Amino acid sequence: MSANKPMKWRKLFEGLSPGRMRRTLRLGLRSLWLHRLRSLLTVLGIVFGVCSVIAMLAIGEGASYEAQEQIKNLGSQNIILRSIKPPEEQKVSDKGSQSYVLQYGLTYTDVQRIRSTIPGVTVVLPARNIRDYVWRISRRVDCEVVGTVPWYPEMRNHEVAQGRFFTEADMQGRSSVCVLSAEMVPALFPMESPLGQHVRVAGNYYQVIGVMQPASRVVKNDEAQESGKTVLNRMFIPLETAKLRYGEVLMRRRSGSFEAERVQLHEVTIKVASLEDVAGVAEAIRTVLERNHKKKDYEIVVPLELLKRAERTKQIFNIVLGSIAAISLLVGGIGIMNIMLASVTERTREIGIRRALGARRHDIISQFLVETVLLSGAGGLLGVLLGVAIPFIVTYAAGMKTIITLWAPLLAFTISALIGVVFGLYPAFRAANMDPVEALRHE
Repeated sequence: MSANKPMKWRKLFEGLSPGRMRRTLRLGLRSLWLHRLRSLLTVLGIVFGVCSVIAMLAIGEGASYEAQEQIKNLGSQNIILRSIKPPEEQKVSDKGSQSYVLQYGLTYTDVQRIRSTIPGVTVVLPARNIRDYVWRISRRVDCEVVGTVPWYPEMRNHEVAQGRFFTEADMQGRSSVCVLSAEMVPALFPMESPLGQHVRVAGNYYQVIGVMQPASRVVKNDEAQESGKTVLNRMFIPLETAKLRYGEVLMRRRSGSFEAERVQLHEVTIKVASLEDVAGVAEAIRTVLERNHKKKDYEIVVPLELLKRAERTKQIFNIVLGSIAAISLLVGGIGIMNIMLASVTERTREIGIRRALGARRHDIISQFLVETVLLSGAGGLLGVLLGVAIPFIVTYAAGMKTIITLWAPLLAFTISALIGVVFGLYPAFRAANMDPVEALRHE
């Protein structure tokens, strides 16, 4: 019995010559054109399904790429330590004065302990972050003043676009020089080059010696996180200059209140010799800090761990988006099957006449299969065009990065074509298996 089945299937599709196929294709196009509105509505299910597959994967790919680029900019061999403000009850009075000084965060002693006790640490990048206004005559920009060291660009993968970064001599001499982020230059120097010009911060003047490349990531400080605002404006000055100008106690005057903080270092970036040692060094640093800090006034960020987590999230995200879009394609396929079953019922007498005139079963099967493949193929092509256009519209209108991979349109179109074949087989075989005599009697 099983041996006869392949013979039966072969006989069904024998004799499909190019001439017969062309004639069948013309019949299928004519039949679909007679019911233009119904065909269009049927195609829309496939169009939206294919379009959603491509667009959702492109948006997800773009979001994942941006997240991974942000993490890569931190350095895969780096470990970042940040000071975190403790709860308000940890404020202590400063030598009996009426003001309160909040003391927390990373210290130079912590850096020395890490360098001397943990093997694998090659470079240490300390930084102090102070929120202040930068003035250029009458123009003002709210920014983050970063006191750091000359090897900042190499450690953080953030190069200088114009001019230069400050040197070891600038830091040791406590020079009043600065390097501006590219985002704040148009606001301060709209009509001239900033190089060689001076800016003012809290009564102190700094000469601009360089401009950084536009940042591909956003930088948030504590106050920005509290307010929910993103800070892109940064001004870099030598760490020794920052210590001279600001001291260890940072004072903030707000409406009706006064606050002071004693923070030696707001951020420390540690470079590890090799990728294999990153996890072990991070655990050793965590142990050293836990032993010497009574309160959890710091956080440890390991970009390598974040990158691996982002890659896993990307895979899950693509699976979820692809599954949601695949459901749309499935619904479109069900719509095609429904319409084709209705078409078989409507054309029962036509099928009977064709069989009576000598049409064979494979002619009927090929006719209905051609119609379903035409519907799904046309829907797939329109969906690919729309799915490729939508990510560009999203990028232009919303500023979101989208990435269209080659496999997404190919996969979506292939699935739509397969749906046309799979969901068209049952109506085609149902039409071919009709009894010609009963079909001729159908009213």
